[in-house]
Order: sequence, then structure tokens, then C-alpha cells
Amino acid sequence: MNRLASIVFFALLFFSPHTARAEASDPARTLSPYFFVEGGPTDVEAFPLESTQVTANVSGVIADVQVKQTYRNDGKKPVRARYVFPASTRAAVHGMEILVGERRVVAQIKERERAAAEFEKAAAAGKTASLLSEERPNVFTMAVANILPGDHVVVTLRYSELLVPTDGTYQFVYPTVVGPRYARESAATAPAIDRFVASAYLHQAVSPPTAFTMDVGLSTGVPMTDLRSNTHRVDIAWTDRTLAHVALAKDPRFGGDRDFILEYRLAGDRIQDGLLLSEGPQENHFLLMVQPPARVQKEEIPAREYLFVLDVSGSMEGFPLDTAKHLVTDLAQQLRPSDSFNVELFSGDSRVFAPASLPPTPENLARAIGFISRERGAGGTELEAALHTAMGLPRRENVSRTVVVITDGFIAQERGAFELVANNLSTTNVFAFGIGSSVNRYLIDGLARVGQGEPFVVTSEAEGHEAALRFRRYIEAPLLTHVSVRVHGFDAYDLEPAQQPDLFAQRPIVVIGKWRGPKQGSIEVAGQSASGPFVQTIDVSQTSVRAENAALPQLWARTRIARLSDFDVDGSDPATTAAVTDLGLRYSLLTRHTSFVAVLDQVRNREGSAANVDQPLPMPLGVSDSAVGGYASGAEPELVWVLGLALFAFAATAYRERSRGTWRPS
Repeated sequence: MNRLASIVFFALLFFSPHTARAEASDPARTLSPYFFVEGGPTDVEAFPLESTQVTANVSGVIADVQVKQTYRNDGKKPVRARYVFPASTRAAVHGMEILVGERRVVAQIKERERAAAEFEKAAAAGKTASLLSEERPNVFTMAVANILPGDHVVVTLRYSELLVPTDGTYQFVYPTVVGPRYARESAATAPAIDRFVASAYLHQAVSPPTAFTMDVGLSTGVPMTDLRSNTHRVDIAWTDRTLAHVALAKDPRFGGDRDFILEYRLAGDRIQDGLLLSEGPQENHFLLMVQPPARVQKEEIPAREYLFVLDVSGSMEGFPLDTAKHLVTDLAQQLRPSDSFNVELFSGDSRVFAPASLPPTPENLARAIGFISRERGAGGTELEAALHTAMGLPRRENVSRTVVVITDGFIAQERGAFELVANNLSTTNVFAFGIGSSVNRYLIDGLARVGQGEPFVVTSEAEGHEAALRFRRYIEAPLLTHVSVRVHGFDAYDLEPAQQPDLFAQRPIVVIGKWRGPKQGSIEVAGQSASGPFVQTIDVSQTSVRAENAALPQLWARTRIARLSDFDVDGSDPATTAAVTDLGLRYSLLTRHTSFVAVLDQVRNREGSAANVDQPLPMPLGVSDSAVGGYASGAEPELVWVLGLALFAFAATAYRERSRGTWRPS
């Protein structure tokens, strides 16, 4: 073996694939995802999640969802499993139970620290236990302790969510995988809520040995049209035009690496507006949806400025970045002569196309398209700094400024972005475009919510053109301004939101709140449209209290929690922490500060020791290995550096020996 082979061999031995896993857990490293490396036959214990079964029932505008996760242990020693998974940002998780053999335990909602302590105590005592925690409103961690060899442990969680249509289209969305996040902190100093970022991922196009099934029952009360899924192959069975059952069709592709999205419209493009009422032992709740007015005429629209803030980080490589480029190009080409535009590209840093916005002339558009087209995905995602830059660009007087953020949202620090958008509401509209098969919907929805806008998500390249058309229609002009909700003779309180934003699209006005006293009086929604005053009145006495509205208390609490939490992502504000904790405990809801814990009251693992296993996650469809940074090809930066030094040393030795006449090539 020659000297080069020897040096390379020992370098490779020192930085073997198993080191990748050790390096990923090194506290000195930046908090980041890493690649799972198979180690041979013992990996039967590395994939404890056997299947995820999702069953959803949609009645009117409320979806009740059950997620059943089955964990197994085909190995020879007890396992303690940890699984990071997503959910809808609107999900109100209100129940969990664990089933081991014939024994079923209903989980209890408790303060997060107390639930974690109870789980750890049970795990140390050898009891099978489960802990469900929230890391983000759309990122959960499931921990299951003491899965014994041969065990099948079934954990079932339940949540409800509200379906609000946009342009007459309803969407039921079930995210299936958490994309790799970018974070600045080191593993040693990162707060607990960010540690899910250090998750193990399979390489792109590698599917885990995990089954994923989806069943959705729809009962709309009004005939449905255009029922379809553009993300998955589905089988649809109709009972009549108001009742349908949707299930995943047989498909060789793994279905758990991208969002499942089911879309439908109602006959006549109507929406299910109106009033829903529920009564409870202590509180009553209501939900109001009101159809918006017609659109304004183009000649009534003032001059507009559009700032396109485009994510070009590593996780955007491939389909997301290609789609984003086409999206910006399409939108920019539709601007009017009185409009202006600019483009900012960001990853770890940012670059601005022009020092001030330019008119949409053919020359300016061609230069901007060239500026965008030269980019390839690389680096991390520093959104907050990019927004600071965009907000600080010079602006013209009497112009409506709109910032369009286009990203997959794979960042861990959302709070700063939310605060920046909220602090500039009086001068800047912000709209969020999420692009990717499994975007960070918490960021996209949060930006839209605090920016008083509508989130848009594109999950495949085929959707890009249609999404651009919908977005352009959406932002052309406000439909209704100075919106207010007033009650007359109806004792309503604790309304969410307390104030209504301007209405920008064919999306209903939505108000959820509490009421007390007799079911009487009226609710009035008023505003100013381009054609004059808009007023719609709802007679409360004509509305029935219905059993299918039983989820309204949890939906109200979830809405309030979302508002409280948007500006306290790290949980550092004591008042917000106390308020969210109280809501979670009172309404039995999973929150940042409350968790579900279930303990099987039986010692099953008397030794108490178990192998800790992080369930490896599939890479989201369309996301390349470059999203995991230096681990992308299995050759970490340190390995490349050491091999470079080794080759340099080899060359120096060869040169010295050749000059002495002692060189031997082998």
C-alpha cells in the first residue's frame, strides 16, 4: 500500500460515518440536523415508528382529526423512542391515549415541566409511558419510553381545526414531515424549544420503512365540486354530492415526505358563511363567517410598490428555488406602469437588486430576472435581517408598499420576523409565499397573521403558475377597509380577533368568541368597500345550538393562544407563559407550556435501561441533501479539510524524497 493510500485510509477511518452521528451531538457544534447513517443489522431498533394512520372527519367548516402512531421493537433490548413530526398550525390538540396490548391509558394535560418529570420518573421505573410536547405550534415531539422487544405500542392523538376558504376553495392540509431547520445557536446553549432542530434525516429520495395512510370523510351540507388532491393519488367514494370519503390510493411512492392537501369547492362557488353556536357547562362559544363584498375596479386602485424577498438558502435548491424564480418573474411582469418593484435575495446574507424600487419597464424586468436567475440555493436562512433590509429601503409618498416573502421557512427563529412585521403594519403589507413539499407553515401562517394577510403555499412545480394568478388577484386591491364587528342585544365577549384587518381577497371575515345570557339579538359586520359602505347583519335568534359545534371552545382557545404566542416564541415573557399555560390546562390543549403525558401503571422493564433512538426523518420531497449543510454527501467539512492536509503532507514528502533521490511510489 503506497503512502497516499495509507494516509487516506487512516483519515477515512478516523472520520468514519459513525463519527457523523457523534459530531451531530457534539455540544460545540452549531445546532443543526444531521444524516442518519445505517450501521447494519442492529438498525432494526433505529426505526421504531411502524405506521402513522390519519383519520379526519370534516363537518361543515370544522375538521376533527385522529392520528394513530404505532411503535414497535423488533430488536433485542428495550427502546426509548423520540419522533419529531408536524401538524397544522391551526390544530387544537385536545386528547391523547396510549395502548399497550389490551391496556389503554388516557393521557392527562399538565404543565410542561411537570409532565416531563412524570414521564422521566416512569421511564426510570421501567414503566411504558408517552409524552407529547409542542416545540412550535406546527412541530410536536412524541417520546415513548420502555418499548420492550416484541412490543407494539399505539399512541393516538386527537385535534380539531377550522377550515377557512380562500377564493371559494377549501383546503384540508396534513403536514407529514418536519423539514431540516437552520439555527444559529450551538447545541450547548440552544433553548429546549429549538433542540428538535438536531434531528436525524435520511438522504434525499430514501424512504423510511414506515407506513402512512390517510382517510378523510367529508360532510358539507352543500354539494361539492372539484374535490381533488394534487399532492397524492387518492380514491374518492361518493355517497351523494354532499358526502364523500377520500383515501390514499396504492402508490409505489412513499406518501409521508410531503404535505397531504385535499381541496374542494362548494356548488355555485359559495362559502359556508353564517353563525355557529355551542353551549357548555361554564361557557358558550360562537363562530361567525361572513361573505366578503365584490372586488373593486382596477381604475380605483392607487399606485403600488412590491418588494420581493426571495430565499436562496440551501434547502431551496431545486424545485423550490426554480418555482420561486418563475413566480417572481410572472408577478413582476404583470405590474402596471404606475407601480414599482425591487428584489432582495437572502440566505446567510442578502443582496438587493436596486438601491430603490424601479418602474416595471421591460429593461428593468429583464435585469431583475437575470439577477434572480444566476442564484443557486446555498447557505442558511437569515429572514429577520432580510426583512430589516427590505423595510429600510427608500419609498415614494402615497404608494401602497407590499413585501412578498418567498421561502420554505426552514428557520428556527421566527419571533424576530413576526415582531418586525407587526411593528411596520401601518406602512407595509406583508404576504408570505411558502414553496416546497413540506414548508414550515408556522412561519408562513404566522407572517400572514401578524401581517394581516393571507398565506399562500405551493407544494409542487405544477402549482406555481396557478398560485401566481391567485396571488395577483389577491393583492390587486383591498375589498373592504375599516372593518368592524358590532353586537346588538347579544352579550358577546372575548372576541378573536379583537380588531379586523383590511380584507384583501375572497376570504370570509371570521370571528370566534364567547357569549352569555339568552340567545337573542344580532351581530353586524360593517366596512368600507370601493363602491360604498358594506353592512351585513346576522340574527342570532334564528341560529340553533348544534352538537357538531362541540369543538368551538378548543378552537377559540387555540386562536387566542396563537395570538399570545406569536410574539413570545421562546416563552420568555412570564405573563404570556402564565396565560398560555392557563388556557392549555382549562381547555385540555397542547401548548408550548402544557404537555400530554400517559403512564402505564405497571413495571415492564425492571432494569430500567433502554436504548435512546431518534426516529430518522425522511427528507421532504424536492429538498436536496444540501439542506443539511456539510453532511450532504457524507463528506463532512472536517473530513475534506483533513484529507486536504493529508494530501498536502503526502505531496511535501514526495517532493522532499524525490529531491533526495529516495522516492519510491509504492
